[in-house]
Amino acid sequence: MDDEMEGGNLGPYQDRPRTFPSMKSKAYAPWIFRVLMRINSRVLLALLLVCFVAIFYIGASTSPILVFVFSVCIISFFVSIYLTKWVLAKDEGPPEMSEISDAIRDGAEGFFRTQYGTISKMALLLGLVILGIYLFRNITPQQELSGLGRVTSACITVAAFLFGALCSGVAGYVGMWVSVRANVRVSSAARRSAREALQIAVRAGGFSALVVVGMAVMGVAILYAILYVWFGVDSTGTMKATDLPLLLVGYGFGASFVALFAQLGGGIFTKAADVGADLVGKVEQGIPEDDPRNPAVIADLVGDNVGDCAARGADLFESIAAEIISAMILGGTMAQRCKIEDPSGFILFPLVVHSFDLVISSVGIFSIRNKRDSGVIGTIEDPMKTLEKGYSVTIFLAVLTFGLSTRWLLYTEQAPTAWLNFALCGLVGIVTAYVFVWISKYYTDYKYEPVRTLALASSTGHGTNIIAGVSLGLESTALPVLVISLAIVSAFWLGRTSGLTDETGNPTGGLFGTAVATMGMLSTAAYVLTMDMFGPIADNAGGIVEMSQQPESVREITDVLDAVGNTTKATTKGFAIGSAALASFLLFSAYMDEVAAFAQEPFKQVDIAIPEVFVGGLLGSMLIFLFSAWACAAVGRTAQEVVNEVRRQFIERPGIMDYKEKPDYGRCVSIVASASLKEMIKPGALAIISPTVVGVLFRILGYYTGHPLLGAKVVASMLMFATVSGILMALFLNTAGGAWDNAKKYIETGALGGKGSDTHKAAITGDTVGDPFKDTAGPSLHVLIKMLATITLVMAPIFL
Repeated sequence: MDDEMEGGNLGPYQDRPRTFPSMKSKAYAPWIFRVLMRINSRVLLALLLVCFVAIFYIGASTSPILVFVFSVCIISFFVSIYLTKWVLAKDEGPPEMSEISDAIRDGAEGFFRTQYGTISKMALLLGLVILGIYLFRNITPQQELSGLGRVTSACITVAAFLFGALCSGVAGYVGMWVSVRANVRVSSAARRSAREALQIAVRAGGFSALVVVGMAVMGVAILYAILYVWFGVDSTGTMKATDLPLLLVGYGFGASFVALFAQLGGGIFTKAADVGADLVGKVEQGIPEDDPRNPAVIADLVGDNVGDCAARGADLFESIAAEIISAMILGGTMAQRCKIEDPSGFILFPLVVHSFDLVISSVGIFSIRNKRDSGVIGTIEDPMKTLEKGYSVTIFLAVLTFGLSTRWLLYTEQAPTAWLNFALCGLVGIVTAYVFVWISKYYTDYKYEPVRTLALASSTGHGTNIIAGVSLGLESTALPVLVISLAIVSAFWLGRTSGLTDETGNPTGGLFGTAVATMGMLSTAAYVLTMDMFGPIADNAGGIVEMSQQPESVREITDVLDAVGNTTKATTKGFAIGSAALASFLLFSAYMDEVAAFAQEPFKQVDIAIPEVFVGGLLGSMLIFLFSAWACAAVGRTAQEVVNEVRRQFIERPGIMDYKEKPDYGRCVSIVASASLKEMIKPGALAIISPTVVGVLFRILGYYTGHPLLGAKVVASMLMFATVSGILMALFLNTAGGAWDNAKKYIETGALGGKGSDTHKAAITGDTVGDPFKDTAGPSLHVLIKMLATITLVMAPIFL
């Protein structure tokens, strides 16, 4: 891999400082894309047509609802192709811009190939482990009656796991592919118009978002339809539709597995390079951010793509997949308990909601149009307001389509008004999402008091900056927790009072109400991911403008977009944490239902007064802190290597500062790439192994002490405490890191002394401390929370 990163000929460093060296090297695409590109276009078209026909055939054989889902997903793919062509039709600017962009793209694609090669090997190994476990585990009486044996169950789970991992990897590649091609086009557009640059960045992010969400929905729908047709569901003596969603948990686990390692590896890469570049370049040498003289600048820009784009694409894919599967499980369980004649509406409801998400988010993306402006910062509309207008359009349409979906699919004669209660649950989720975005913006946007207070604390030194940032992060956990608590209780109450009851007359809609609220919160996920992708694209664009030494007016435009991008990244991370909290609650409930099904006895409560169960909770909380510590330490160790390398180059090549010698960019890229691949293994392995080991050990203890469910109860406690601790920790890390970053951006606008002042240097220290918080440990935590829930679902039988 080192040869790939360093082997390109960077060419002689020019005497003229405004000319950047050529850095082009061989482009890379995954083998599956290379194979497809070699196929004759007519043959490829015929293959696609056959695939579409097959998809619609199995969809029609399953339910008309799936035909609607497939139709919307395929249309959204065509919309994303249009967005791609529109973005790529824009010019790349002068040669020095495209040369820098090529270097970023080559570095990102080279790391992606190596990283995902490592992840794929680990996924295959884990697939074999799951196969072995399932071949020797027990099966539920329902599965035995339907003819689903151990071998079939094992093969389905492993196939679903690998399919979910593959789709998650493709989602990550899509996120990176567009960002490394859009960045230079945004830079070029910024020379003409701020609004045009904004529109290109948004549409590039929109392409990635539509593909990621469409793939998540399509993947679950295809798996469900194939299994439905294969088993002949609801025929005499076969499996029931209400039992089918449990077979899909492997898909969610595969998506979580890839997302966790992608987020860890990408986060370590991007923040180690960023910290190293800032500490030496900005603090010690006093050169601007993204200056071409900084040897770590290309590694920093590459990291934006592999950490913020590829990892976030896989992350959101996993979020949607986990939420869909858990809601399908709970919907099927409720329909079975209520003896609903046709349960397909309750089971497939999540797929329809996210199909509408593709439609309404597309409208929101296209609502951001290019209006004429002078390109001067003082005369253009605030980019954040423009993005918020698009989000408001999406929110409004989400309310309408959600109500339509509940009336269409959740109406039942047993409780004629139940659909209205569930529509209100969805409204609770939509409002929760909006409030979460607003809270995150309040604590991370420098237009508001918290960040300005943090910037003011920088004027009295580095220590006060750190103290103020930590206290801001701690405070920022309060409002989100109150909002999540209110949302869960409200949705549960609305679902419980929907009128749906079981055979004994007990209300049964509470948990499904929280599932519907989670769907409501994620009903605008595609537009939220668009805003998320906007951030790193704008950041890269600013780097390209600085490195190619464009006029200051162009850099001012990209600086504004970059500051807005920091806020959108922080707000979408807050959104992701909120959705993770609700989704984990659903997965926890699904886990308890699965344990009850295997144990053939009720499992509705977890009593933490039992010492072993309480210990399980402590272990869950400890897991969160230990995982966060290892993730941050990984960034610190790698950043130290980058700092030493950058210092070495400045000492051994004094001509770098006068543009007489070229930095060795490839060396820094190689250092962070190899280190991040090594460092991501330990925290990732901790997350995967811990719940399994704890469950098995306490199962053995329970066997000898006469408590057969002890292993399952301890794991449930571990999951519960880890979820609570993880949500709080992720909120703290993400908000503190985002606030530190934007406090620095606020000072760079000229406030409190501006760039180069002692206040600015203190703010840079805070920003470097916050980098691993907001882009490594924080995002990885909410992936970890959901992965713990999915792995306990998959491994539940071995805890009994």
